[in-house]
Amino acid sequence: MEGLLAIGLLIVLMGLGVPVAWSFAGTLAYLVYIYDANLSTLLLQGFRSLNSIVLLALPLFVLTGYLMQSGGLAARIVNFIEAIVGKRRGGFGASLVLSSGIFGAIAGTATAAVASIGTIMVDPLEKRGYPRGYSASLLGVSSLLGILIPPSITMILFAVVTRQSVAACFAATIGPALLLIAGLILFNRIAAGRWFTEQSTDIIQKGERGKAVFNALPALMLPVIILGGIYGGVFTPTEAAAVAVVAALIVGALIYRDLTWNSLGRSVISATETTGTIILILLFSFMISRILAFERVPQDLTEAIADFAVNPFWTLILVNAVLVIAGALMDDVSVTVVIAPLFMPVVTSVGVEPLHYAAIVGTSVVIGANTPPVAPILYMSCRISKVQIHKAIGPVLMLLGLVALPVMLVTTFWPALSLFFPKLFGFY
Repeated sequence: MEGLLAIGLLIVLMGLGVPVAWSFAGTLAYLVYIYDANLSTLLLQGFRSLNSIVLLALPLFVLTGYLMQSGGLAARIVNFIEAIVGKRRGGFGASLVLSSGIFGAIAGTATAAVASIGTIMVDPLEKRGYPRGYSASLLGVSSLLGILIPPSITMILFAVVTRQSVAACFAATIGPALLLIAGLILFNRIAAGRWFTEQSTDIIQKGERGKAVFNALPALMLPVIILGGIYGGVFTPTEAAAVAVVAALIVGALIYRDLTWNSLGRSVISATETTGTIILILLFSFMISRILAFERVPQDLTEAIADFAVNPFWTLILVNAVLVIAGALMDDVSVTVVIAPLFMPVVTSVGVEPLHYAAIVGTSVVIGANTPPVAPILYMSCRISKVQIHKAIGPVLMLLGLVALPVMLVTTFWPALSLFFPKLFGFY
């Protein structure tokens, strides 16, 4: 009951216009009072959670996103995708999805894709007739490709807490990522013809397509450097983030020459502001998750599912449901670190391979991170898109219900989708 009241309080605070971070703080204060938690201990645990080499990649990747914007890299990648997609119906929305996929191979997080892609594509989408709320929703869901396309911080955490191979977990989410890309592009194509009219602005002329592809080559080398360095054992994902910053600086300042001292300063300030907001949300989210874990809320849910399930089919359905519900109430890091390991014995007992389960967890985070009331990625997308959250609720629920949820179910009940690439690369 207290958990439901906490959710209600969070919704009320956000509805009153309280900033998201401080809405989380108010919810945390309520839980501390109800459960008589030690705030000093929670703060210490929260700061310890933030003191992570993995999270160190966050500000670096966010800065990379802004540098790619101000240095002209992101714009040339978008133009490159637009040149490939052409003037087909839903083409610019498809460009957003594909651009997010490319950023997934650079950043490893959804926040980097939201920060970089959102800042340069939402306004052009609106000029083409896309409702701003729909654009924010499509951006929020597409950005989660960053946790499915390797490298993925979420999969690194999953591999650590479940003692699996990091590279194998990376490979397990490639299949679901490709399916999600196809689903989002198909949904957007239908939406562009039925729910709004996409207007052609001739951003890429026919004679300029070759030039757009050529100009994008230096920017497209970035994911090659990142993935090649990680898979080649040259550097870790966090070190890759630092390399990405340096590469974005070099390409933007020396090759494209769009990056100036003024734009560099603005990029650093913007990255600092975005990172500060995210870190506050993460801090309060970690503390809330600690209280829930201490009160055995996740454990009680797990035990209830284990007792209630009567066959493997319903076991997996219930696991999916709890992962989505937990993702809607907790941050993706907490779900991955707290909830996922608890379900490992349950799913393996019904014949689910650990790598298959990694893909299930990854697709569940796509839904949970965009599902109110918490929906950290959706709120960030709306913040960057400069649109009120209620205008994005309807579109995001349709995207989740018609695309993300089916992808999760296909991933759950078709193991070959998630095990194909691990087998191909020799990890399984």
